[in-house]
Amino acid sequence: MARVLGISVSYLSQLENDDRPLTAKVKAALAEAYPVDWAAFDNREGEQLLGAFAHALAQPDVIGPALEAERIEKLHLQFPEFAARYVDLHRAFRQTHERLNMVEEAIANDMAAQARMPWEMVRDWFHDTGNYVHALDVVAEELRGEIGAFDRLGEAEMATALRERHGVALEIGETHSGLLRHYDESAKELFINAATPPESRRFLIALQLMRLSASTIIEDVVKSAALQVPGADRLLEVGLANYAAGALMMPYAAFRMAAREVRHDIDRLARQFGVSFEQACHRLSTLQRPGMRGIPFFFCRVDMAGNITKRHSATRLQFARFGGACPLWIVHEAVAIPDRIVTQLGETPDGVRYVSMAKGLVKPSGSYSRLPRRYAVALGCEIEHAANFIYADGMQLHDEAAATPIGVTCRLCPRQSCDQRAFPPTDRPIRVDPDNRDVVPYSIE
Repeated sequence: MARVLGISVSYLSQLENDDRPLTAKVKAALAEAYPVDWAAFDNREGEQLLGAFAHALAQPDVIGPALEAERIEKLHLQFPEFAARYVDLHRAFRQTHERLNMVEEAIANDMAAQARMPWEMVRDWFHDTGNYVHALDVVAEELRGEIGAFDRLGEAEMATALRERHGVALEIGETHSGLLRHYDESAKELFINAATPPESRRFLIALQLMRLSASTIIEDVVKSAALQVPGADRLLEVGLANYAAGALMMPYAAFRMAAREVRHDIDRLARQFGVSFEQACHRLSTLQRPGMRGIPFFFCRVDMAGNITKRHSATRLQFARFGGACPLWIVHEAVAIPDRIVTQLGETPDGVRYVSMAKGLVKPSGSYSRLPRRYAVALGCEIEHAANFIYADGMQLHDEAAATPIGVTCRLCPRQSCDQRAFPPTDRPIRVDPDNRDVVPYSIE
């Protein structure tokens, strides 16, 4: 076997005993020599599990000396069930702490402690699936091929598909109700508010087309998710329809190829496919198809108050489940500077460096009586992928002084000294010296 694979007997023995990782070259040799379905052995969640395992072990609440990266990877390879269980336990531990904080804040403000539960469960479901729903991506890609449009999918093509496939008439016009979209099932009419930007109109039409074309798939996914909290199943249904619309507007293979060609330049991708800046960013975070993965990105949307209203991470960076993000993160600056892209090299407390891009956006309301929506979106990756991420150009990626020390959220950040800290970490005692005062009036023990 060693001769067939072109490796030494000792190397083969090390592979058999999990002392050496299975490299891409050896995998290719195995696939050529032994023609079985190797895709079945490729766990697409393996990389995500390794990142989550390393992240959990690096947390300050884990007592004991830090493990080397090679040791962590070996543990992950040799005992994947243990790694997954450890991640689950650490996640439960963190959730317990954060939920206690949420309850305390809810009681203090006389709010319902479970108000955000349905949203939380849907977000967690998308995260646990890697923000990729294969069945919806496939059916969207097939439908896009049948429609026959290339890069841009126009209103006329989708209106024709709605009429011919589902007997639904499309009307675009003004409305006093202010609704962006209204579907009358009995009359088979879809109304789209003319005040919405062109890319938003196209997305809303695509949403209706996919809701009808993939209704069975969406229903099956919702049933299999089995979300127990009231209202979560309906929210998941909406989220899946939005996902499918994005997959139709930006078909997987074509969008992935275009993204690689332009080094993930969001503006160019948005123009090419006729979508908004946010839609293009969101779609990049979903490129997790086994055998055709894109760059593992994190993506989020932050409003003017610092609330994270969308979030997903295929990297080791994990967002706080409740509360705002790190105040040192560039996304907050982007909110105040619409229509300008800002970049940042950041480093988390575990020593991992990320390249982030953020842009403030203003979504018009179509009326003077309604304020426009102002928010920012952020997209980033670990520096290992910086060469394929145009926003990393010009950054001093390996200069220690060049990176901004960011965290997840103040309540979880272990950094000893940070002038921007809003709250002390929940798991660390603090010391207050009445005779000495810095920017932050306490120190962390």
